[in-house]
Amino acid sequence: MEISSAISSFLTHVRVEKGLSVNTLSAYRRDLQKFESFTGKRKLSLEAVGRDDLVDFLAGLYRQNLESRTVARHLVTVRNFFRFAQSQDMLSSDPSENLESPKIRRSLPGYLRLEEVERLLQQPDGGTPLGLRDRAMLEVLYSTGLRVSELVSLRVPDLDLKVGCVRCIGKSVENYLRAARPQLAGKNRGAGAPGALFVNRRGAPLSRVGVWKILSAYGRRAGLRMPLTPHMLRHSFATHLLERGADLRSVQLMLGHADISTTQIYTHVVEERLKQIYKAHHPRA
Repeated sequence: MEISSAISSFLTHVRVEKGLSVNTLSAYRRDLQKFESFTGKRKLSLEAVGRDDLVDFLAGLYRQNLESRTVARHLVTVRNFFRFAQSQDMLSSDPSENLESPKIRRSLPGYLRLEEVERLLQQPDGGTPLGLRDRAMLEVLYSTGLRVSELVSLRVPDLDLKVGCVRCIGKSVENYLRAARPQLAGKNRGAGAPGALFVNRRGAPLSRVGVWKILSAYGRRAGLRMPLTPHMLRHSFATHLLERGADLRSVQLMLGHADISTTQIYTHVVEERLKQIYKAHHPRA
């Protein structure tokens, strides 16, 4: 059987039967396109793919200097694909069954220093509607730890300016709602997703890519030591909370991590704070 046909059947299966998110489906499709290209160069049919071929495929990903986490994701995709193929009687055996996952190197997340955050927040021009919008977005991301997908999904009714959680995100959001959003949203009344909190210069809802580009530009203007991404503000949110005494469990809840092990990547912050406490208070430090 041709691998392209099997991949098409698998992608239809996970979309219809599994109900996976658009992002997960896109990742599956990209991973399997690489795998299809690899097997095409070797002129392999689905039945001809063996364990050694899969090892060579993963080794090729490493030679492209991909992170072990990315290679591990490709392996998960290939495993799911072959399990599906076997369950549908396309194969008699699964060549990925005994493949070991690569060991994942857990790198520390990049984050901004406090002075870098302050410098970043000064970059938007508060005298323009777009500047007010951008200052509000930066403060929301940093003060809440929201993912960029969560940010662009915010609606005006999500805000409660009298209470003060995700629903009241400071003076910057109030200024944006009062002085900027009506001008921007008025350019495109009735179009796009009505009620979107953050809109672009045409009045349509901002996209994830749009936010990414805006933040990247402000990061360069602020002279940050590393390229700015939305996720970096999320990491900065968590890091600064922990540096000031928040416990890991509370940060886990605020970040929305299902498993505490995901939040434990920030333990370097906790360990550093404990060292400082020890040195400051222990008589023999």
